[in-house]
Amino acid sequence: MKKLGLMVCTNSSIDYLNFDFDVTIIRSMVIMGSKEYIDYEELTAQEFYDMIEKDPTIIPRTAMASTGTMVEAYEKLRDSGCDTIIFVTISSKMSGIYENAVLAKKMVEGVDIHVFDSKSVGYIESAMVFKAHEGYKNGKSIEEIIKDLEYIRDNNKIYFAVNDLKFLIKNGRLSNAAGFMANMLKIKPLLEIDKSGAVVSIEKIRTFSRAVDRVIEKFMEETKDKSVEAFIIHANNPETTKYIRAKVLELRPELGEIKDYLLTPAVGAHSGPGAITIGYILNK
Repeated sequence: MKKLGLMVCTNSSIDYLNFDFDVTIIRSMVIMGSKEYIDYEELTAQEFYDMIEKDPTIIPRTAMASTGTMVEAYEKLRDSGCDTIIFVTISSKMSGIYENAVLAKKMVEGVDIHVFDSKSVGYIESAMVFKAHEGYKNGKSIEEIIKDLEYIRDNNKIYFAVNDLKFLIKNGRLSNAAGFMANMLKIKPLLEIDKSGAVVSIEKIRTFSRAVDRVIEKFMEETKDKSVEAFIIHANNPETTKYIRAKVLELRPELGEIKDYLLTPAVGAHSGPGAITIGYILNK
């Protein structure tokens, strides 16, 4: 491997992180009523959440990048001298981006392309990109780098709570029947991303505040006696972020720093404003 090209989808929220190397970001479209925006480039997270707050009737939708866009990105990296490419995508259970990326790969010659299904979303994808870059700089082979990504994929967990189910329901992330019943009962379910990369409901809870407390409790149960990198991901919810961080560090001060990351519009369109997670990556 002479030169490694790195790609990631917009759902990683990598735009909001600091890094000093080149990453090609494949961006989704965010559809707000009759208008379309390129995620981050034309609509940032803060602008997105402000728009929903001003008009709660808006139900945003998303559209993924075309196969042709991915082909062009592969070819551009190849033509810049990359002989190997790693493309980290959102879970294939949440979006068709992975399948599109694999299809695009078959249309490009002259470069070794690895499409990696993160089986997750948000910071987990970014962490994989950072790990891949670190491995490349340290002279690791592509096989070793992929094993590092597989470790992160297989050794992380995310629990989350949403304040309004209508966004998940309208965008097809929960079945209409399940969503209807949840709304009727005013349920704020405790959700997780399971090992297959699917969003599943694991507990039915009556209030958002209780759901947040259960997110913390599940995190504490899962990480007991483990060395982990903990993180919080939120959809413009700084107050609950502060609450979760304080509660967790009160119980686990040895964690030191718990960073928080914003959900980009392409993900916030499905979670809705206020959604919040706490997750971890198991340290080796």
